Amino acid sequence: MSAYVTDTIAAISTPLGEGALGIVRLSGPDAIRVAGELFHPSSGSHLSQLAARTLHLGRIVEPSTGDVVDTCTALVYRAPRSYTGEDMVELTCHGGAVLLRRVLSLLVAQGARLAEPGEFTKRAFLNGKMDLSQAEAVIDAIRAQTPEALKVAAAQLAGRLSETLRPIRSVLLEMLAAIEASIDFPDDVDEPSREWLASQIADAMAQIDEMLATADVGRVYREGVAVVLVGRPNVGKSSLLNALLRDVRAIVTAVPGTTRDVIEEAMNLKGLPIRLLDTAGLRPAMDPVEVIGVERTRASLRDADLVVMVMDRSDPLSPADKAVWREANKPHVVVAANKSDLTHAWSLQELRDYLHLPSTVRVVETCAKTQQGVPELEDAMFATILGDGGRAVSAGHMPMLSNVRHRTALEAAKSSLKEALNTLEEGMPFDLLAIDLRAAAEALSRVTGESVSAEVVDAIFSRFCVGK
Repeated sequence: MSAYVTDTIAAISTPLGEGALGIVRLSGPDAIRVAGELFHPSSGSHLSQLAARTLHLGRIVEPSTGDVVDTCTALVYRAPRSYTGEDMVELTCHGGAVLLRRVLSLLVAQGARLAEPGEFTKRAFLNGKMDLSQAEAVIDAIRAQTPEALKVAAAQLAGRLSETLRPIRSVLLEMLAAIEASIDFPDDVDEPSREWLASQIADAMAQIDEMLATADVGRVYREGVAVVLVGRPNVGKSSLLNALLRDVRAIVTAVPGTTRDVIEEAMNLKGLPIRLLDTAGLRPAMDPVEVIGVERTRASLRDADLVVMVMDRSDPLSPADKAVWREANKPHVVVAANKSDLTHAWSLQELRDYLHLPSTVRVVETCAKTQQGVPELEDAMFATILGDGGRAVSAGHMPMLSNVRHRTALEAAKSSLKEALNTLEEGMPFDLLAIDLRAAAEALSRVTGESVSAEVVDAIFSRFCVGK
């Protein structure tokens, strides 16, 4: 912990490559001094004399030679009014990788240390500028693949998750204080009503349940979904992939077995980050290459979050379709009755009866060639992925749990509260009830980082990029 009080860190905070601008940032007690050894304001003042939160033009000069390295701007922040809570300087230079690395090396030569991954945000957490759930939202915002995923991360970054948990934890601590006071001072303090305690615990559990109900949807927005197109050869899987992407990404021919390998493309499905996979047709393989393709199809099916089984509406139903359905029959599956522009060989009801499809499985008529039914297929995919959980998202009244660590902590809190209710119902002593309530409050505090080990903190920030 002492290192975060004494040393100054530096890092390139923008992606390396060719660009108009690149930022090198410093944070720590010597940030202004170190940057001031290199940066010479055009005004003639020293960097340490510049007002905080003001932008100044100047030049980076190598101290040992006096050579001008770059013309750039410097932005000074003074503790505690900065991102990290420490003195900070951000140097905005021209965006070449060689140039930025040169500036960084000069800063290190003046006494700065190369920052570790996520160390700027870690210092913000350690200095009380944000709680741990907000710090985790920083990386989620950076990695968000859709505007809706960014919205989820932004809500957490703004503290909505913490704001929701704080009143619940306060109630638990209030109950705990009342119980412990009655135990420590039995002659002066009355025991709290068991009915009141049970009511408060039940209310806390209900709020936690409401948050846990968003966890699966939150995970989808944060991590994305693997959607696998599967079916017999030549049913139009590749054409449907192109139709969903509104682009020609897969080769389409009339020859069965054209697709031999898995083709993966990114897709934004109504805000959900999707990995869309086109696969080799499922049938007895005709050659060694096709054998490998079919094996990869089956591997993709094992990892799929959603399966879209593609059927050829113009081809009579056959045992081969039943064989495909046996492999495609997953918890989340949609059936696309493709080539619907051709003469129909079967009705949708005949399809349901033949494959014994559950009533919950959505069947959509599509024509990849004309885009007919593609929007309806997207609706069916979206609804199947989210289920009823999507309603909580659209309502917007409850922040989503998108992090497994948060979900685990809330499940632990709920478990402890359930034990507390059992303790009350069985008429057991209050000191046992206090143990359960304390465990629940501690579990909630792990979300915000008020009660979390250094190892957990280090593991969280190790996932960040350097410079963040």
